[in-house]
Amino acid sequence: MDKKITELKNDIELLYKRNKNTPRVALCFNFSLNDPIPVPGAYTLMARLLMQGTKTRTAKQLSEELDRYAIEFTTELKLDYLKLKFVCLNEDFDKALEIFEDIIKNSTFDEFEKERIKLTGEIQAQLDSPRAQVVDNFYKNLYTNHHYGYTNTVILENLKNLTQKDIVDSYKIFYENSKKVMAFVGDLDFDYVSSRLNNAFGDLPKSIKELPYIKPPVLNEIKELEIIKPDANQAHIIQGWLVETASQNDYPVLALMNIILGASGLSSRLFLELRDKKGLAYVVRSSYDVARVCANFSIYIATEPNNIEISLKGFKEELDKIKTELVSQEELDNAKNNLIGKWAFSQEDNNQQAATYAHYAVTGLGFDFNEKAKENIKSVTPQQIMECANKYFNDKYVISIIKP
Repeated sequence: MDKKITELKNDIELLYKRNKNTPRVALCFNFSLNDPIPVPGAYTLMARLLMQGTKTRTAKQLSEELDRYAIEFTTELKLDYLKLKFVCLNEDFDKALEIFEDIIKNSTFDEFEKERIKLTGEIQAQLDSPRAQVVDNFYKNLYTNHHYGYTNTVILENLKNLTQKDIVDSYKIFYENSKKVMAFVGDLDFDYVSSRLNNAFGDLPKSIKELPYIKPPVLNEIKELEIIKPDANQAHIIQGWLVETASQNDYPVLALMNIILGASGLSSRLFLELRDKKGLAYVVRSSYDVARVCANFSIYIATEPNNIEISLKGFKEELDKIKTELVSQEELDNAKNNLIGKWAFSQEDNNQQAATYAHYAVTGLGFDFNEKAKENIKSVTPQQIMECANKYFNDKYVISIIKP
């Protein structure tokens, strides 16, 4: 396995990994989000418009050319960065890179009005789902007064206020003032790849070395929120807390606690207790959602409307149990194997590997974060699980409920 970490001439960090005998290469190029102030929706719309035409290619021409060469090109706005990625056949790398460069340097954002109308319709359609509504309400209230709380309902309220200039200015922020990282994974020679990337992107504004401080969100109270949806045929409940993120000491403990409580499917405690034994749930699970400046730990259940109170009581019982009784070494070892296995499964192909490496690097954790995290996972003890549960499962939380 051939892996190198280097920089382009303008300080853009590049991870190169050669996976022999793979027919398709993947290149992921991430730009950090350092200025979370713009009107909600500006960055979301900007990311979509990057696919909608350049100075030399219309949106239709772009689409046809990508189809002709079977190039998969995606743009996606994450909480902390803008992600641009392509996957193509080895022999089409130069063509894919040429289109990639054109999009990054020459996007016009001229399809602004058309894309705004399209995005408005898509968000409205998504929010027709009860589960989407309860999740939206949860995040909006967990991350109040923070850009992590720019959920679909918040974006929808502000889309009408956006101008094309807002979009152009938003892109300028990413383009000129960001940490920029690339990850290439595939079966092409390092010198060839490095040379092509320097030619294409060595003239971009320099990548910043240090990510700026962004104030994390704060939650100092209990927020209980209800949405009444007359046509809903079941209740959806989410309860969640703010917790430490991947750059902090509790990360491996929280990741394992998530597996034990609700992220390991049929064998997780919430599934066994609330669905199998008590018959309360259609779906029940926990999530540990990690962003750069903070993370949240949540529990979700879809249940009969008359089971809301008993479901919340079931949440409390399972949390009290993990706060007061040490998990067995066997259960903890199973959770470790499950988590490390999940990570391996999520990085099987070149596309997934490039995205993972670039994600960790642009959020300041380093290209090798995953390898280090695995070692930290292996050393977690039952006592740490109990201490962590007592630290975070407190009376500062958000409960979001949607019901008929």
